[in-house]
Amino acid sequence: MKRRGNPLLRHADAGTAPCIRKGGVKVWVLAAALLALAALLVFGGPLWWRASSRTARAALEEAAAQQTAPPCCAQDAAGLPLPVQRYLRRAVTREAAPVDGVWMRQEGEFNLSEDGERWVPFTAEQRVTLRAPGFAWEARVGMAPGVPVFVRDAYAAGVGSTEARILGLWPVANVRGAGEIAADQLMRFLAEAPWYPVALLPGGMVEWSAVDERSALATIRHGTVSAALTFVFGEDDFVLAVRAEARGRMVKGKRVPAPWQGRFSRYALRNGMWIPTEGEVSWILPSGPHPYWRGRVVEIRYK
Repeated sequence: MKRRGNPLLRHADAGTAPCIRKGGVKVWVLAAALLALAALLVFGGPLWWRASSRTARAALEEAAAQQTAPPCCAQDAAGLPLPVQRYLRRAVTREAAPVDGVWMRQEGEFNLSEDGERWVPFTAEQRVTLRAPGFAWEARVGMAPGVPVFVRDAYAAGVGSTEARILGLWPVANVRGAGEIAADQLMRFLAEAPWYPVALLPGGMVEWSAVDERSALATIRHGTVSAALTFVFGEDDFVLAVRAEARGRMVKGKRVPAPWQGRFSRYALRNGMWIPTEGEVSWILPSGPHPYWRGRVVEIRYK
């Protein structure tokens, strides 16, 4: 005789099997949605960021192309302060060629704390135009494992900007404008001129005035935007530091002027020019210097 089994169990099996199948479908749908979201975060954010980077670089190149001649201050070599003369004779050799643009790759550490120590690694690429002063600095900061923050500092056509986005999507900083914001970024362009010292030659875009035997004031003007920095020269005549009495520091979303300085070291000969390969940037707070950027140039090319 054929065993029919327990009818109660047969009914139970018949009722639960469809539920199990439906539950499995729901799990797969949820898993697919999570995978799609993960793909958006991993690939979509960087793709969007790269597209915006191309836009920033295009604006930089367009501004340079519209400049028919260097913004000249018409200052001859005889009018330069003595420490500037010594520096330029040392830094710009006879083998140096005219330069219209610079590309460099950097790596180092960035301090995320406003008043303490929270250093995280970064890598960056930077493009600089010298026909018209401008730059675009693109960095990837490792805020947490697997969670990069994409950062861009830029100056072009009289407009300065700072933008930072987690995974290239969620904004944590977005500042853009003329006036003080543009002046802050033009100051950065001037501060980094030891990487492209031909921009500091007489007859170029920078005007010099004497301070003392080891320092001089550099002023750059671009349209209605201007910035000034004190350059301090070491015993070897190279630029040791640049300092500003006030530069805009973002504190809780607000621009707060504060003293600022950058320091340079490890000079090397590149393209007929002696340039620093390492640097550190700090805010000078009431409690003392607060370094927030330490980096080195691992590759540089001149155009």
